[in-house]
Amino acid sequence: MNWFRKLLPKEDRFFTLFEQHARTATEAAKTLEALLAGGEEVPQRCREIATIEHKADDITREVILAIRASFITPFDRGDIKDLISRMDDAVDQMHQTAKAITLFKTREFEPEMREMGAAIVACARLLEEVMPLLSALSRNAAPISDLCLRISTLEGQADDVYDRGMKALFKDGMPDAMNYIVRSQIYDHLEEVIDHFEDIADQIQGIVVEHV
Repeated sequence: MNWFRKLLPKEDRFFTLFEQHARTATEAAKTLEALLAGGEEVPQRCREIATIEHKADDITREVILAIRASFITPFDRGDIKDLISRMDDAVDQMHQTAKAITLFKTREFEPEMREMGAAIVACARLLEEVMPLLSALSRNAAPISDLCLRISTLEGQADDVYDRGMKALFKDGMPDAMNYIVRSQIYDHLEEVIDHFEDIADQIQGIVVEHV
């Protein structure tokens, strides 16, 4: 049946939707990075991330509907669903980060938090580079794997920044337990965002292995 499936026309708009979602993730990441610069613009940046998250949800919904409506998909339906879900998780977690910052009314952020914000932007941009390559998995297997590896490398580097920031926070926050709790939660949210990008990279690598 594999040879027969290859002869049938495929629904290629999934690739366009993946690219749209990746651009939305980059938009959210850049807004999060601007938010972490601090200042009076923080509440506005949080609202902007909420708006972007709604856009990402709309694209995700469109992908799910397309899976149901398409006779032949570019690769397995389960892989498509898992990939767009993981992509959406990353944007959702950026929104959760913004919600926590809004809740705690935080206006200043540690240098390590800003470093993690920059890493999130870098991951999102790499994901944007990956998406157009998915339409030709066999031809693009090597560059796809390289870009996914770079995302994983960034995740490892961000883990080191997280550890450094938490260590400094623990040392400086001993007199103020509430400050420690609030800021450690923001660190945790940022780490989860980057973890989601690594999950996306792993999902893409799995698709490459399965279909090449």
